[in-house]
Amino acid sequence: MSSNATSLTRLLLAEHKSLLQRLRRLVGNDAAHDVAQKVWIKIQNVRDDPPIENKRAYLHRLAHNVAVDHVHDDQRQASVAERSQALLWGVDFELGPERIIESRDMLERIGASIAALPEPTRTILRMTRIEGKTQREVAESVGVSSTTVENHLRHALAQLGRIRDGDWDGQ
Repeated sequence: MSSNATSLTRLLLAEHKSLLQRLRRLVGNDAAHDVAQKVWIKIQNVRDDPPIENKRAYLHRLAHNVAVDHVHDDQRQASVAERSQALLWGVDFELGPERIIESRDMLERIGASIAALPEPTRTILRMTRIEGKTQREVAESVGVSSTTVENHLRHALAQLGRIRDGDWDGQ
């Protein structure tokens, strides 16, 4: 192992905690450890020629570059996956004007349907599907049983299903 690699490895170990925090801001909590591992691997391949003057700056720049590459790779993979799904399932990847108008119309109908829901059904739907609360949390918050929450959700989702199927007239 080169002296640059040895020095950078020691510095990585000494600054692991702060570097990991920085990586979390760049790539998120889940990927930070993977990116730190990639940084360590890259460090192992650093040669002595040319010598690195400011090893701390080099380490942080290397970590930043690896994080940016990681984000770009994730975005590229997501794009490929999305296009693959579109090709596999026959979905148009690019939306035409008709599809955009249909989607806007569907959103308007969904909004009107949700607004037409009686209370507490509307509140229960909002809390579970938009705010991401569990049925038990909603039941405690609204002051009803979990079964009642489930019944309200069933009613709301059935109405939204009718919209999807084109069977809702806005009443």
